[in-house]
Amino acid sequence: MALGAQLGHVVGLAMRESAMATLAGVALGIGAALATTRALGALLFGVASLDGFTFAAATLLLLGVTVVAGFLPALRGARVDP
Repeated sequence: MALGAQLGHVVGLAMRESAMATLAGVALGIGAALATTRALGALLFGVASLDGFTFAAATLLLLGVTVVAGFLPALRGARVDP
């Protein structure tokens, strides 16, 4: 933690870095999932291979987990007394 940095600034910086990595992973993951839907279509039961709800739900779940997983260490790191 930088000397004089406020708690909100440090948490915001850590959360931005976490969000950027997550968004890159989501973009690559959605691209890979869309590319492989035809190959995996036979393995899906009860779900269409291009089901928008499933893609959206998985993406939102991933983003929610990332926020929690990034916020707790960011807050802990921001509270360090240099």
